[in-house]
Amino acid sequence: MSEENIGENEVETPETEPSAEAEVESPFAKLEGELEKLRNEVLYAQAETQNVRRRLEKEKADASAYAATGFARDMLSVADNLGRALAAIPAELREDDRIGSLLTGIEMTAKELENVFQRNGISKIEALGAKLDPNRHQAMVELPSADAEPGTVIQEMQAGYMIKDRLLRPALVGVAKTPEA
Repeated sequence: MSEENIGENEVETPETEPSAEAEVESPFAKLEGELEKLRNEVLYAQAETQNVRRRLEKEKADASAYAATGFARDMLSVADNLGRALAAIPAELREDDRIGSLLTGIEMTAKELENVFQRNGISKIEALGAKLDPNRHQAMVELPSADAEPGTVIQEMQAGYMIKDRLLRPALVGVAKTPEA
């Protein structure tokens, strides 16, 4: 029986050794897998943190650049009213010396308002003669015109404005259309 036991032991020993090595390698493999998984999670967390930081910096810059948007939009009506006041003064009154200083004051106020707009990145949209751009213009009426190409702005009812690269107020315009025959 001892020979049989020896034979059995020889057979059993090689089988137990690979399984023991597999058991020894298995924890290392598991640990390496977990380590790799944790490394990836750290990298993803770092990338997400960097993305959040960039997004917050952009939002902060936008908030700073466009903080005065509401106020600027309100001031557009002041600019419109000054323009209407200047346009309402008849030519014969413009020549009158008694009205001259009032007219000069209104013109200076309008000019100063334009300068303030310019310093704050607010610019007037040039609409007349341009193709209708729905991102900048709001078509109010189509007017028959033989002189202008259809879709071209031929009348500006209210000026439009941009604040930096964003629309503050669209220009209200009349657009040319082909005249009816």
